Amino acid sequence: MNSATMDIAAGSAAAMGLVAAGVVIVVLLIGAVVLGARTRRREPAPPRPEEQPRLPDEGPVREVPEHREPDEVPRSGRRPTPHELPHFGNTPTRTSSATDRRRWG
Repeated sequence: MNSATMDIAAGSAAAMGLVAAGVVIVVLLIGAVVLGARTRRREPAPPRPEEQPRLPDEGPVREVPEHREPDEVPRSGRRPTPHELPHFGNTPTRTSSATDRRRWG
């Protein structure tokens, strides 16, 4: 064999490797589409219009406007860590005695 035939053989082997890789990728993509369609078929259907949630007879639920004040942080000689605070660092609130809204000056 001379070097020209070796170059052609090496080039065709590389091309065959690329074609094989392309075929593998296409097969994986088709498999993913089939698997997705099968999974989608097992999911419940979307709700029909009569199954949609309805408003209560009293009308929409309204928010209760109230002013909240934070509870005071316990005072000590050092800064407390979150696990030492009441409610594990989540500061609770209470209803404020003020009835008017505070405004920025």
